Formats: sequence, C-alpha cells, structure tokens
Amino acid sequence: MSIAGFLAHSALAAARDLDRTAATIATRQDTLTALFALRRQLGYANNNLNQAAHALNSGAYPDGLEDTIAAVKRAVDDVRHITARLTDPNTEGTAA
Repeated sequence: MSIAGFLAHSALAAARDLDRTAATIATRQDTLTALFALRRQLGYANNNLNQAAHALNSGAYPDGLEDTIAAVKRAVDDVRHITARLTDPNTEGTAA
C-alpha cells in the first residue's frame, strides 16, 4: 500500500469510528508521524551502513562509522518506544 493510500485509508477509518476521542486520534497521528520520520532515518542509516560495509571490505575504516552506528541505535530505541505506544496506549511520553 502506498503512503498516500495508507493515509487515506486511515483517515476514512478514523472518520467512521465515532467512539474515538480527539486525543486518541491526535496520539495516533503523532505515532504515525514518528513512524514515517523513522522510516526516513532508517533509509539514511541503511545507505550509510552499505557504504561503510563497502569501505570496510576494501580495507578502509570510514569516517563517521561510529555516528552511523549511534544513529541506528537511536532509531532502534525509537522503534521500541513507538511499538510500546501502539501496544499499550497508556505508555507515557513521545517518540522520536
């Protein structure tokens, strides 16, 4: 499903669900926004890790490797936090 299709589907589902409060909808929107930002961040990290692997296989140690690994670890922590928010709506705090 495309991003646009997913957003349209989500909007229509939210409009049909009259029992959800504005706060619930806002929290879900915040979560989706964080997930899309993480998707972008993980794409950048994937590109950087591929370049680092190529350099390491060539015998070089790339500049910024530690920063890339730290960014991946932050993204993993953010994914864990968002997953907790999706599975337990009473989880405190915000993601990403």
